Parts: sequence; structure tokens; C-alpha cells
Amino acid sequence: KFLLNKAKVAVSPGIGFGEYGDDFVRLALVENEHRIRQAAKCIKKAFESPAQKVAG
Repeated sequence: KFLLNKAKVAVSPGIGFGEYGDDFVRLALVENEHRIRQAAKCIKKAFESPAQKVAG
């Protein structure tokens, strides 16, 4: 939910990879390169935000 709310990027839970995927997320790389790069920048920005540094 963090990535959707803060980065506006939808991901799937990694549990789909089995029990060892629980701490991960899945990214669908079916978009064009520009959109994938845009999503990566949004994710990076979300984790660099001051609120995340305090909470994380």
C-alpha cells in the first residue's frame, strides 16, 4: 500500500513467488521503457521522502 499511496505505483505482493517472496514485491515490466523509468523514479522519491526516513 505504501508504493501505491506514496509513489502512485501499483505492485503485486511477492508472496506469489512462494514463502520466500513474502518480503518482496512483483513488478510487471509490460509497460514501455519511459513508463518503467517514470515508475522507478517515483518509487525512489517515495523512499527518499523525509516522512519515510523517520518512519523507516
